[in-house]
Amino acid sequence: MGVVRIAILATAAVAAIVLAFIVRGMTSGDAAAPAPVAMAEAAPVTKVLVAKQDLPVGTRISPTMIGWQDWPAEAVSAAYITDGARPAPPAEGAEKVAEKAEEAAKVVLGGSEAIQALDGAVVREAMLAGEPIIARKVLRGGEGGFLSVVLAPGMRAVAVPITAETASGGFILPGDRVDVIHSREAPDGSTWASETLLRNLRVLAIDQSAEPEDDANTMIGAVATLETAAPDAEVLARALADGEITLALRAYTDINGPTGRGGGVEAQTVRIYRDGEISEVSVR
Repeated sequence: MGVVRIAILATAAVAAIVLAFIVRGMTSGDAAAPAPVAMAEAAPVTKVLVAKQDLPVGTRISPTMIGWQDWPAEAVSAAYITDGARPAPPAEGAEKVAEKAEEAAKVVLGGSEAIQALDGAVVREAMLAGEPIIARKVLRGGEGGFLSVVLAPGMRAVAVPITAETASGGFILPGDRVDVIHSREAPDGSTWASETLLRNLRVLAIDQSAEPEDDANTMIGAVATLETAAPDAEVLARALADGEITLALRAYTDINGPTGRGGGVEAQTVRIYRDGEISEVSVR
């Protein structure tokens, strides 16, 4: 066999071997392709009614202060207020299931009705922003203990009889600040003496209304309930038994001013002798 023929055969053999490896790699690529990874299903959630801002004790809730927030279904307590809809399964037609659940929620305490039911309620226990609303922390209209929630710690509520004349013509509204003026007749019956007994007291209610009607500028009532410290409640009770009480309306800017007793010492006349002249000055 010639040298040339041997070289041709060797080259053909090498080419055949290389081609075999190439074909094997191409056919085994499909079998070695990685299997698709299954996507993890998201944990089911439901909507829970929560505080959208910090709610201190005594806050009157409005719809803007609360709202719905997604909450893990497995972490929902029985005390939470939910929208009444069950978590929708991640399957075909999930949107239709959610719509039916939303319609069903309208017949129970859920959806917008839950927010409306809490409109005007008073916070009994402080709540932080994002904290779920639970029934024991709020006091809704018609439930007992409303005034005790509104009162500041250590304060007392005292009812004072009023008329339009003794209550600034009816312009005193719940939430306003007033001075209590005590007027009584002198022991000899000759004159009347008046003094500011208590100052900067908060008006809790007029009659049984703790809030004026919408756009109301006046409230005519027979009784005003005032917030006062415990020792001053006794002073106010004695004044009611001995004379008349007038409420003087204070400016809104006095809301953070000092509050409490305003004197209680009768004015006395002092005679001053100067350069042979006598003058009288009224002092306390």
